[in-house]
Amino acid sequence: MTTLIKSATIIDASSSHNLKKKDILIVNGKIAQIANSIKQESNYKVVQLENLHVSSGWFDTSVCFGEPGYEERETITNGLKVAAKSGFTAVAVNPNTHPIVDTKSDVEFLINKANNSATKLFPIGALTQGSNGIELAEMFDMQQSGAIAFGDYNKSVVNDNLLKVALLYAQNFNGLVLSFPKNKAIAGEGVANEGVNSTRLGLKGIPALAEEIQVARDLFLLEYTGGKLHIPTISTAKSVQLIKDAKKKGLQVTCSVSAHHLSLTDDELEGFDSNSKVTPPLRTKKDTKALIKGLKDGVIDIITSDHNPIDIENKKVEFSIAEDGTIGLESLFGAVNAHLDIETTVKALTVNPRTIFGLDNYSIAKDQEANLTLFDPTTEYTFTKEDILSFSKNSAFTGKQLKGKVYGVYSNKKLVLQ
Repeated sequence: MTTLIKSATIIDASSSHNLKKKDILIVNGKIAQIANSIKQESNYKVVQLENLHVSSGWFDTSVCFGEPGYEERETITNGLKVAAKSGFTAVAVNPNTHPIVDTKSDVEFLINKANNSATKLFPIGALTQGSNGIELAEMFDMQQSGAIAFGDYNKSVVNDNLLKVALLYAQNFNGLVLSFPKNKAIAGEGVANEGVNSTRLGLKGIPALAEEIQVARDLFLLEYTGGKLHIPTISTAKSVQLIKDAKKKGLQVTCSVSAHHLSLTDDELEGFDSNSKVTPPLRTKKDTKALIKGLKDGVIDIITSDHNPIDIENKKVEFSIAEDGTIGLESLFGAVNAHLDIETTVKALTVNPRTIFGLDNYSIAKDQEANLTLFDPTTEYTFTKEDILSFSKNSAFTGKQLKGKVYGVYSNKKLVLQ
């Protein structure tokens, strides 16, 4: 199929066409021509959309699909369709399935299940067997089968020595270790950010300290062991500062932030909507400002949806017993685009995550493979249930005003549009 993308503003710092409006001709999955105007032929599939912008394909480094074990929440097939229509040409899938992804055969199952989709799936293997925090999983075997990183999704490594050994062992094969920032003893039975809102509403609080003390511990261990550490979904101002200081020391530490932590606060607790019950909990306006500044300053490397489908039986219940998590693929761009300039957003969805997780980068240039996200950064709209493509509907953004709509992707020789 030959595809002609008309009048698209290119957002790609590595391209000589950056910030210019061009036509892009794609033949057999490769960019054949970029020009001010390309003549249409009868056999071309023409893409001409309002205020069309194009960047290299987005990569989400924290996505949950239910399969295997929780297919009622989301299947791999539908999840990848959702990802493509949300602008993602690649996703890293967390190991929190049933069974936990902690062996090479589990990794191979996920990869084989995702074959030939427009959006490529990259498994994250569990750091410990069964994600139980006791024994390390077979990280090297999983990497050989296609796992790109290792972490126990939303579970902290309680045993200090275990994380130390993991960081040392992973250096043998250049592995990336993920350590979720939560001190379980300090977090206790908390269900929301410890602060004015949790106190007023009678909810058990999780102090910012629970995250920050874990980040500090992990950074001390990294300084001792060397290696590569990624801290997913930080949520507090102090965490940003700790990681900034560690980077100045030259430590190989990176971090991500979710779209909901960038744009929502614990004011969402009003009304006890369990869709806003997430891990880490939504924090304060001071924290969101620090997270946004951290992205602009380059301290925070990656934006993620932290997409976590939860079935209605485990979400539409009393706030304190509801499972943590929100879906986020469909709403990510519209949520963050209102707070960041487009080039910062694109960098945190393309070059940074691909570099950190060891994937090849793409450039919008002649003779390069076409791996593209198509979007309009200006459209403002209210996010409703009709915008949700996932099986599960647990979105913290339902009813929120968003800015920016995704049209779809061109990837793996496939054009997928909304």
